Amino acid sequence: MALPHAQPFDAIDIRPLAAGLLAAKSHSLIKTEKLQLIQLVMPAGQGLPEHRVPGEITVQCIEGEVEVTTPTRSCRLGGGEVLVLPGSEPHAIKATRDATLLVTVLLNP
Repeated sequence: MALPHAQPFDAIDIRPLAAGLLAAKSHSLIKTEKLQLIQLVMPAGQGLPEHRVPGEITVQCIEGEVEVTTPTRSCRLGGGEVLVLPGSEPHAIKATRDATLLVTVLLNP
């Protein structure tokens, strides 16, 4: 069952999941015509294969550590760090430690 998306002015808790991380599931928090906010839960060793999205994205590491790779670069993100990727940039993400990410996607660029 999909979780309902938040509505304008709904407060969303994005604090670290800590001990609850391994039981949590990834899900979309908000989706509007121009924006999608996704909470990705990634146990160590899990990853997303190379893919691309048309709009710019931010990847914010809430807890843990991930490696974000593109065809030309690699970046490790730890808790409290964020990066921006240009639209249509091929990228992959792999958790090097249990991690929770907050991903923002600009839709319909």
